[in-house]
Order: sequence, then C-alpha cells, then structure tokens
Amino acid sequence: MTGWHASDRHLTGYADGSLPEPDAWALETHLESCAACAARVSRAVRATAAGAVLAEVRERVLDAAPAPAAAARRAARPRASRRGGAAARVTRVLWAAGPAVRGAWLPAVLLVAAGAVALAYGGGFPGARPWLLALAPVVPVAGVALSYGPHADPLHEIVAATPSAGPRLVLTRTAAVLAVSLPLLTLAGAVLPSSGAPGAAAWLLPGLALTLACLALAGWTGVRAATAVTGGGWLCAVLGPVLAAPGGRLTALLAERLSACLDGAPAQGGWAAAAVVCAAVLAVRRTAHPLLEKR
Repeated sequence: MTGWHASDRHLTGYADGSLPEPDAWALETHLESCAACAARVSRAVRATAAGAVLAEVRERVLDAAPAPAAAARRAARPRASRRGGAAARVTRVLWAAGPAVRGAWLPAVLLVAAGAVALAYGGGFPGARPWLLALAPVVPVAGVALSYGPHADPLHEIVAATPSAGPRLVLTRTAAVLAVSLPLLTLAGAVLPSSGAPGAAAWLLPGLALTLACLALAGWTGVRAATAVTGGGWLCAVLGPVLAAPGGRLTALLAERLSACLDGAPAQGGWAAAAVVCAAVLAVRRTAHPLLEKR
C-alpha cells in the first residue's frame, strides 16, 4: 500500500490471482471504504483474460433482460450501491462493537452506578462518591477484557482470521465500552454527595490512561493479563493504604487518597501525559495483534 490507496503492484496481483492471501485480505478490507481503489481493481480485472469473459456474461445477462427493466437497473445501480455501502459500514461497526456492550459487563456497570446512588440516598451512606471514584477507572478496563476473546465472542476464531481482527477490533470495542461507562459513571458521581472526594469527572483521565495502558500492555501479555495488571495495580495503589491504615475512618482516608491521586493540575497533567505515552506505545505496537489472543 502507498498512503491510503493500493499500489499498482497490489492491484495487478489481486486481479490475476498472484497476490498473497494476507495482502489480498487487507486489500479487500480497504476496498470496502475506497471507491477509487475499487474502480481501479475493476479496471485491472477487465484487463485480464477473465475480463473478456465477465464482459461477455454481463452483456448476455443485459440482453436477456427486458429493455425497460435493464435500463432501470443500470440507472438505479450507483444509488443502491452507495446506499448499500453506507448501510454495510454501519452494520459492520455495530457488529464489531456488539460484544463490548452485551453479556454481564453492561449490567455490572449499571449496578455500580445505580448501587452507589441507592446507597447514598436510600441507605443513608453519604460517603458513596469516594468508593465510586475508586472503582470507576477499573470499570472500562474490565470492559475491554470482557469484550475481546473466545469468552466474549462465539465467532472469535472466525473473526480472528479476518484482516479487521486484532487492534482494530479491540479499539472498536474499547470505544463502545468508554462510550457507555464514562457518561454513566460520571453522571452517577455528580449526583452523589462530595464527602471530601474530588469532582465527579476527576476519574476520566485516569480511566482513559489505564485503558490505554491495558491495550498497550496487551501486545506483550494478552488482554486479560494486561487488565489484571493495570486494574489490580490501580486498586492496590488506591485501596491498599486505606485498608491497611488503623482506625475506622475508611471513607475519609479514601477521599484523602483520591484527592492526592486525582485532584489538581499536577495529578491530572500526569494522567494526561501517561495517556499520551500509552497511546504512542499502542501505535508503535499495533502489529502485535497475535498476542492479543492470549488467554
């Protein structure tokens, strides 16, 4: 490939059947969204020996059809093709993101958000926000682990053999996880009493950084192991000192700990820098998708 378009060598090899299968799969994926390259492939196929046969078959089919029907089909073909192409792209995106928002993960997110609100206002526990902020960054990380792999997708083995598998599919499902968890948990935190904890949106950058760290680490360890390392590391760093401290002021100690980790420009700037570094590592390691299959 050169830039965003297929090279002449790839087009010629694809037309005459000499292009290796991995390159052919990659080209077919590219053709789904590139009309210019699709037209070039069509011209390349017509230039081969098979092109004459295809042209003859096409002419015979059009000659056999009634003239008005054939003209109507030819006139409607470009519009239908565009409409079908857009619908197909939407369908592919929804299908790719599906495992990220079905199963046990989505009810778990709803349970965390609704449970915190119910605990604060129905259970007389005003210190629910610190505990929600402590758990919130781990929720999207867990969603990434539960959205990719044989445990999440019954067709995983088939999907893993396609050009769209690996980082591209993981990122699509990660986007679906973030689109659900970020607004839902932030809204739940906003309606809770502060109890000395940071603002309801203070967890967003840490949550994003931990998610990107999980994806970057997955290139070496696999998605599930990376989730255990990043999510477990966050929980140990935040909850460990609080649970080990003497006395019964757990909520107050947790609020202080979260303020040190999340509150203020230095803390948020550090999380932003960590997110950028993890995104850069993920971009460099984007070809490490076979390791994403580890269980």
